[in-house]
Amino acid sequence: MGHVGCAVGPAMGPVFGGGARLWALLLLLAAWGERGGATRPSSVCGCCPGPVRTSSRVAEYCASRPALQLWGRCCLSGAAIQGLDLGNCSLPLLCPGFQDARTAVVIDLTENPLQNIPNTSFRGFTRLQSVSLPFALECPGGDLAWDHITTHGDNRTCWGQRNPCNGSAELAWLCPENSLCTPDGPGLFQCLCSRNYHGYKCLRKGTFPMLLFYGILGAVTATLSLLAWASQRRKAKAS
Repeated sequence: MGHVGCAVGPAMGPVFGGGARLWALLLLLAAWGERGGATRPSSVCGCCPGPVRTSSRVAEYCASRPALQLWGRCCLSGAAIQGLDLGNCSLPLLCPGFQDARTAVVIDLTENPLQNIPNTSFRGFTRLQSVSLPFALECPGGDLAWDHITTHGDNRTCWGQRNPCNGSAELAWLCPENSLCTPDGPGLFQCLCSRNYHGYKCLRKGTFPMLLFYGILGAVTATLSLLAWASQRRKAKAS
């Protein structure tokens, strides 16, 4: 950048023009990168080499919906994962970023040396309607979390995720008063405060005092910053 600042007279025009064109190109590349990054699929789509297998239910599901597209091991709607095929990937554990597939409707994990998968691995997978597993593994959330369970060879498939909050007096009892039971994945649920209630066990009525909360937070942050600045200033003077 030093030679640009030193250019004078007739040389200024060409140098400035080239710099302007360079900056324009960089801005266009940055904008393209941001747009591409906003729709870039999750890394879980590439955690296993190769494309979606033609024998997988994920391929069947994606082919039946023209608006969806295949990318790596995923079936996508935009950047949202609708199907995930991690079958025959030699996985002893679920791939990092597996939670990015919580929008999936179909998942295939067959032909892997997977050990017991914690139910919490599927927390937030409320749209999941079919998951295929090695036969040795139980369905996420247990048998009661699914409408149907089928087995074929070394595979087990769990169909039709049930709403754990429907017709279960036990779950309704577990949620405190002024809250609602809401599905949170196979066999999982969470208690969300009813309208106009908030706080611990939804005991506080009325809207959450956002202005007061952020006002206090801002005041505390400003006070701590001033104290830190004053302390550093004293140290600087002392030295």
